[in-house]
Amino acid sequence: MTFRDVFKSSFLEKAVEFSVLDVALAMLLAFAIGLFIFYVYKKTYSGVMYSAAFGVSIMAMTMITTLIILAVTSNLVLSLGMVGALSIVRFRTAIKEPLDIAFLFWAISAGIVLGAGLIPLAIIGSLFIGLMLFIFVNRKSTDTPYIVVLNLADDKAEQDCMNLIKEKTKKNIIKSKTVSKNGIELTVEVRLLDMSAKLLNELLKINGVNNACLVSFNGEYAD
Repeated sequence: MTFRDVFKSSFLEKAVEFSVLDVALAMLLAFAIGLFIFYVYKKTYSGVMYSAAFGVSIMAMTMITTLIILAVTSNLVLSLGMVGALSIVRFRTAIKEPLDIAFLFWAISAGIVLGAGLIPLAIIGSLFIGLMLFIFVNRKSTDTPYIVVLNLADDKAEQDCMNLIKEKTKKNIIKSKTVSKNGIELTVEVRLLDMSAKLLNELLKINGVNNACLVSFNGEYAD
């Protein structure tokens, strides 16, 4: 081995095969698309507690995935080793909102497509996905279900309330009824006609109604 062979390394030879311009361009595009995904996530979030850290992780995931795909596409042997290395990774963070899964897959997919060099596909696809989310996630429903909870004194008050509910709602169904010595507790799922809470005020005017409560309902929990 000569002095020249000491500085001759396959690792350094592989380093010169990469184009710095291509890597920088791919990472800048990944950052831009990740920033766009973060913006869409922030504007369409409808959960209880917004997490800015999750939004930043979406941006980072897009860039990290792009970096991995750039390395994988450069060497077939490396790609096989990368698959084995990534297969041992386990993520145990609970996903609280179902829509968050879509954003995670969007970030990963954008990173894969960018790393593969399909720049137009990544840009156009991200624009279409973002537009779809803006349209459907922020769409205000005119048929939101609500739960009416009533505390009633007697059967006559119950009958009067049900007559009013049938008159002022598009659809109604009794979910539960509890009878005790203190009165009747009635829970009714309704679809309001004009998306206003005037029904509650009219119910309180009926004799025998001690208390009335109206909450929105999405089928899983009350908002």
